[in-house]
Amino acid sequence: MMASSSSSTAETPSSNSSAPQAQAQQQQPSSTRTVNASAMASNPDHPRKPINLLRGWPSASLLPTAALNAASQRLLSNPSLATPALLYGPDPGFEPLRGALAAWLAEFYGTPSDIERVAVSGGASQSVACILQSFTDPAYTRAVWMVAPCYFLACPIFADAGFGSRMRAVPEDEEGIELEVLEAGLRKMSDEEKGGEDGEERFKDPGPHRKLYRHIIYCVPSFSNPSGKTMSLRRRQGLLELARRYDALIICDDVYDMLQWQPTTTTSTPTPASGTGAETAAAPVDLNKALLPRLIDLERTLGPSPHDPPGKRFGHAVSNGSFSKLAGPGLRTGWTESAPDLAHGLAQTGSTRSGGAPSQFAAAVVYELLVSGALASHLRGALRPAYRRRHGLVVEAARRVLAPLYYDLGQGAEGMLVGGDDGVVAATGMVRSLAGRNDVFGGYFVWFRLPGNLKAEEVAKRCQAEENLAIGTGGLFAVQGDEEGPQFAHEVRLCFAWGGRGGPRGWGYAVGPGGLEDAARGADGGRGGRGWERAGRVEVDIDE
Repeated sequence: MMASSSSSTAETPSSNSSAPQAQAQQQQPSSTRTVNASAMASNPDHPRKPINLLRGWPSASLLPTAALNAASQRLLSNPSLATPALLYGPDPGFEPLRGALAAWLAEFYGTPSDIERVAVSGGASQSVACILQSFTDPAYTRAVWMVAPCYFLACPIFADAGFGSRMRAVPEDEEGIELEVLEAGLRKMSDEEKGGEDGEERFKDPGPHRKLYRHIIYCVPSFSNPSGKTMSLRRRQGLLELARRYDALIICDDVYDMLQWQPTTTTSTPTPASGTGAETAAAPVDLNKALLPRLIDLERTLGPSPHDPPGKRFGHAVSNGSFSKLAGPGLRTGWTESAPDLAHGLAQTGSTRSGGAPSQFAAAVVYELLVSGALASHLRGALRPAYRRRHGLVVEAARRVLAPLYYDLGQGAEGMLVGGDDGVVAATGMVRSLAGRNDVFGGYFVWFRLPGNLKAEEVAKRCQAEENLAIGTGGLFAVQGDEEGPQFAHEVRLCFAWGGRGGPRGWGYAVGPGGLEDAARGADGGRGGRGWERAGRVEVDIDE
């Protein structure tokens, strides 16, 4: 169900699977289960129309169809662009797009523009696979460290590259990745190498244009999938320091950075009666600028790494970007930004060199979309306002109907609150983020722990069976193969990006009485359960 093109890959649905099959898959250990995020919502015989809060796709109503049509016509009407767009492309990608991207990214992140740092990819998922092909070796690279909860469809990409048994979970707190846990794991493996337990055998020869890294670290630094959290500046700096010390490459899925907005925040403790606190407007910020530097931006200020080969500077971070969240996942076009030597090495990946740059024609269409200003207008005028509104609706529904449930189960305010003095309800998905502030949110998801001892899978089963409502259970987002890592049996992810007029039952219905709230009560032993009045449902259309 949840298709996340979000982090690095797109959660791809299969319409042929049944809900029981998907539920059976969820009961398997994370090391063996095959995740089908679409199947749990596929129940054509259910009397109620489906509501899918698991699928991580952009709403069809927000695709810039007219702008893409105009861009395609301009491209094909210009032989100087159309001809190269329809032929094999240069290894780093369609050069006009690389130049336009370098300038666009420089403006947003406040960094110098450098085309040599940018390579076009076939989307964020394909990009991760190419990075692993070119810069890792299962005989030499020790482990893949993943922030947990993680984007679950990244796990099969690492498994396919030979790391199925070497993915390691690193928990996060409100500032992001817990560096002490990561450092302890890296140090242990380093000590084992010094003790002679691991040699220098390699299957691959990186050649003169690439290098092999000892470790891979995978994260979504801003508006993470699934937690929605943003890694603080000091954690970003600390993570980069560890990567340079232990020869790790940090793959940063920076796919949500531009999808940011200012929601309404709750600044007082919710009450059992209303589930709400005082509403206050956040101080305005410039949403057309990044509020935190990427890890690659921080690394630009540092000197050479001791792990770089002579005469090369590959660095220890790569920013993985995608147009899937901005213009449509079907374009299968993205980019990486990194040190020039790493960008060049990535362009030498065999599959890229054989077929020319990936997504050559789509990249040319995106170029027209970008230089015309249509993409920026779509981002400012359509995506941010729509996602801000949708996020606000699910937050408000959670405050109104889920927050009191914590009190009903005897948990009290301490079970609902995160963010310290700000008193932000856990069910809103709000956390302290960015520059120590909690007045900017972004991405596609909210993530929260169910009250009491409720198990997410039990709640999800009731949602599916009784209301044809699909939600993301926390177990999906555990790092596959690491049974000692966090398993998130009590957590839920909700996606507010998918949906629209084709799903008329809306957010308030899905979260409120008769939906997630009712399922949670029933799963806890019938407190209220189906006794809630059907007339009490609130239906909200999430489209403007």
